[in-house]
Amino acid sequence: QVQLVESGGGLVQPGGSLRLSCAASGSILSIVVMGWYRQAPGQQREWVATIDNSNSTNYASSVKGRFTISRANAKNTVYLQMNSLKPEDTAVYYCNAFSAYGLNYWGKGTLVTVSS
Repeated sequence: QVQLVESGGGLVQPGGSLRLSCAASGSILSIVVMGWYRQAPGQQREWVATIDNSNSTNYASSVKGRFTISRANAKNTVYLQMNSLKPEDTAVYYCNAFSAYGLNYWGKGTLVTVSS
């Protein structure tokens, strides 16, 4: 089992920045990919960014060039640095971990609101 806890959400003005954190615990050695997803009100959950065990990253086109995913502490923590935020980035952001056993784990989410 893997437990994920997100933090760092909040209210920010358009053009501002936030950094989200995701702390993983439990069977972290089984994790092969970690990522961030988001779900806006009335919308389906969508993929934002992922990072694998070789630190290879991928981004959704809507955030590429503005968001940066990174990891630290031997895979225990994953970050999402969000710059040049737009109102359409408003969503609950979820941390995800995919294990070598084909299991998906989710955090409870952290709310990001971009508004003036």
